[in-house]
Amino acid sequence: MPDAATSETTDDRRDVATASGLDGDAIAAARPHTRAMLLRDAASALLGMRVERDEDGIAVASLVVRPELTNGFAITHGGLVFALADTAFAIACNDGESVTVAQGADITFLKSTHVGQTLVATATRRTSRGRTGLYDVQVTDETGDVVAEFRGRSFTTARPFPTP
Repeated sequence: MPDAATSETTDDRRDVATASGLDGDAIAAARPHTRAMLLRDAASALLGMRVERDEDGIAVASLVVRPELTNGFAITHGGLVFALADTAFAIACNDGESVTVAQGADITFLKSTHVGQTLVATATRRTSRGRTGLYDVQVTDETGDVVAEFRGRSFTTARPFPTP
């Protein structure tokens, strides 16, 4: 059990998330129901992600690579490229009144990036049928070069979307 001096409460983590960047400016382009989700997304906030576009079945999120986002080879950690793609995927597939989650996803890394570069993840719905969907996410750098290709499979639950 963690000691009381080092444990965080849910409220503490929410404050960190808001202070880390997923505030009004970082989510200004998000639709109201997506904002409710993103205001609770401490991971995306901690990484400094921004929502650039949020429309039915399409989303764009970005991230500036900072030193703490690199691995032991001084390149952007692959898990963080995946996290950016996953956030764009989550925004694109949550366009209804029920919570939609990932059923699975895979990624192919095509180019390494470094501190100071901007990564942009563009998610697009390929198809949806019933409660499942298929989305492609392309991650590019600031020059437009493709960094990674991500494919996500979604499942729409019966849970209602959170309120702000």
